[in-house]
Amino acid sequence: MTAEFISVSFPNASNDLNPIPDAPVDPLFLERYARSLDDYGFNYTLIPYSSSSFDPFTLGATVLAHTKHIKIIVALRPNTVYPTVAAKSLATLDQLSGGRVVVHFIAGGSDEEQAREGDFLNKEERYERQEEYIRILRLAWTSKEPFDFDGKYYQFKQFRSAVRPTNGLIPISLGGSSDAAYRIGGSLCDIFGLWGEPLAETKQQIERIYAEAAKAGRTDRPRIWVTFRPIVAETDELAWEKAHKVLDQLNANRQKGLARAPINAAPPANVGSQRLLDIAKRGDVHDRALWYPTVTATNASGATTALVGSPRTIADSILDYIDLGADLISIRGYDNYNDAVDYGRYVLPLVREGIREREEAKRKAAA
Repeated sequence: MTAEFISVSFPNASNDLNPIPDAPVDPLFLERYARSLDDYGFNYTLIPYSSSSFDPFTLGATVLAHTKHIKIIVALRPNTVYPTVAAKSLATLDQLSGGRVVVHFIAGGSDEEQAREGDFLNKEERYERQEEYIRILRLAWTSKEPFDFDGKYYQFKQFRSAVRPTNGLIPISLGGSSDAAYRIGGSLCDIFGLWGEPLAETKQQIERIYAEAAKAGRTDRPRIWVTFRPIVAETDELAWEKAHKVLDQLNANRQKGLARAPINAAPPANVGSQRLLDIAKRGDVHDRALWYPTVTATNASGATTALVGSPRTIADSILDYIDLGADLISIRGYDNYNDAVDYGRYVLPLVREGIREREEAKRKAAA
């Protein structure tokens, strides 16, 4: 049993509680944030992407330059970079960092968001294109001889890259809750990302991903990545007080037009967000401490499910998911920097202690 932790890197002090519209990059903030993640034992940090956001390759290179251990996960939409160019860019970062790069693919859950950068394919076509893209990256990183590609979305002749990843390949991640996402992620990817759903639903999704891997003839399985937004305080009681203050602020920001999803936003088109909203209708709290009002307050705009409680409650909740088979745990907060520090100080050590205790119990049982 093992687990690694993922955070998200932010280019400035803007966050969900105190948004700063169109804030520029703050190099000192980014450097301090990245070094804190490194110091507090996070293993990965996601460099996110949207049509209006900063370039993830540049931000990722900056994070790598100021850290020693943490790996970056570059979010990539296939419509934004030609695959042969992306293969070289990712491999260049990987060589510069000594093998600290992962790529996370976003097929695109919103037609409107995709259209902002000239992508007018429908969802099914976006997933087809993504599958071609992943195959091209793998060929670019492993082919010793020039190769042709004649796909539906990409065609080229005699491409060869002299820029190879440090360890031969760069791990490829994909997320989603649609049939196409399960199929492509299960058959082709090293990592599959899920949003924080209750344990029963998460187990069902993991089984679906594993089934697709087996159907594709794989002898291995994708690693499972689950994302939460923990709200932590010294005691459970204080954490719930804090959670309701967070919720009030999220609702106030949305009323002011400062949220990612405006107050009059249409229901989300992507299956993952629809699933979160459907679960939210069943109740506010699920399992130990999985809290869903943050989902409805944000129109399920991205990873929005919270875990609420003391460090011990949060750690025990995370261990429940590790017991299911999720060995990559993404935790990001609402006050980005301060929450990351709190997680590193108080939550990560307890989870790792819990894993050691489970391993010791297994050894004793097997003796």
